[in-house]
Amino acid sequence: MTNRTRAVIVVHPNNPTGHFTKTDEISKLNQICANRGLAIIADEVFFDFALTQNPYISFASGNAALTFTMSGISKICGLPQMKAAWLIASGPQELKARALERLEIIADTYLSMNAPVQYALPTFLDQRREFQSQVISRVRTNLRELDRQLELQSVCTRLEVEAGWYVVLRIPATRSDEDLALLLLESKEVYTHPGHFYDFPNDGFLVLSLITPEEDFAAGIKLLLSMFDAQQ
Repeated sequence: MTNRTRAVIVVHPNNPTGHFTKTDEISKLNQICANRGLAIIADEVFFDFALTQNPYISFASGNAALTFTMSGISKICGLPQMKAAWLIASGPQELKARALERLEIIADTYLSMNAPVQYALPTFLDQRREFQSQVISRVRTNLRELDRQLELQSVCTRLEVEAGWYVVLRIPATRSDEDLALLLLESKEVYTHPGHFYDFPNDGFLVLSLITPEEDFAAGIKLLLSMFDAQQ
């Protein structure tokens, strides 16, 4: 942080690691930002897709620092084409009131929502639970399959994931992640993201989608892991 810093941006849970910001971390961050007069900008689009039973709290519950918590139906309803999102402002009353005045001008000037989506929004939100249950079921199934296949070898591992629909695979750094991702796509027709897409500082990480149909996911993991058979 420098004297030019105005806000801290947090993705909660993180994408692609799927890690929630823990309660004590949220408390500490609120304290730091309140003391320094900084805002917190929290992206919670994956908040509804928890894979564990641990209780997690939203940044919207904080009141020490000025906080903007964001979400939308792109993820929670699986409707990115509908373009509906929202922002919750919380924190000290005076700071929040001033921020809301400015946000109202910005929203009216640049971010007006079209009328059909506004009218349909209650229905979209009512239907979100069925979509979310299907996603979480598929994610858990694919995670189990990934773990089963990882147990059959000793080269690759995965990072712990608490939420969302991605998983990070740790692989031997025998080449750049991008070269491996391109090789998988060209030779195996398996599509992954190299870790540097998400600013991983070192090679040795691939990001996989857990919402791939189960049979395709299982086949893709088998093909991916076969790239490392000779190293075992």
